[in-house]
Amino acid sequence: MQKNFKPHPNSFKNTFCVFQEVLSDKIEGLKKQFESKAGSTYYYTEAGMYRVSNHWGRLANSKWRLIAREPETESKTKIGFAAWNEFYPDNAEEKLYYIEADFEKNLATYQHRNNPEYDGKAILRTSFETSKRLKQVRNLQQLTSWAKYFDYKDIDVLRKQIIDELIFSEKSLEEIKREI
Repeated sequence: MQKNFKPHPNSFKNTFCVFQEVLSDKIEGLKKQFESKAGSTYYYTEAGMYRVSNHWGRLANSKWRLIAREPETESKTKIGFAAWNEFYPDNAEEKLYYIEADFEKNLATYQHRNNPEYDGKAILRTSFETSKRLKQVRNLQQLTSWAKYFDYKDIDVLRKQIIDELIFSEKSLEEIKREI
C-alpha cells in the first residue's frame, strides 16, 4: 500500500497536465484527500496524483487531459494518474503550447513545451493562439469541403502539407492556401 501524501493546496492552480487512465486497483487502500464540488475525487501519493472523474479538459483554472486506456470502457467515470513532475505551469500570456498531429488516427491535440517529448520544431503559441490553430487543424482533418478549391491527386497528402505548415510555421491558413 502506498503512503498518502499531502501537496500544497494551491499547487494545481493554473496547470496543464496529461493523466494516464489506470484501473481501480491502483487506488485501493488509498485515502481520499479531496472531493470537488463537481464530484471529482483526488488521491495524493508520493509519486503523484490519482483523479477519479467523469469530466476532463478545462477545469476551473487548469487544463487536465486524460489519455484513455485501450479499448475504451463504457464508464464515463475514469481514473487518471499523473506524476508530480508532469504538472506544468499554465497562463494566457506565455507561448507555452504546441500542436501535434497524428495523421494515422486523424487526430490533433496540444502539448506543453515542458513535455519531455517536445523537440523544439513545432511553433510555440499562447493558449488562445493554440486553440484557434488547433480548430483549423481539426477542421482540415475532419472535413473535405475545403479541398474543392485545390488541384490535387491525394487529399491526404494535401491535408498533411497544410497541417504541417500550420504546426511548424507562423503562416496563417490563408497564406498557406495561397502558396499551394
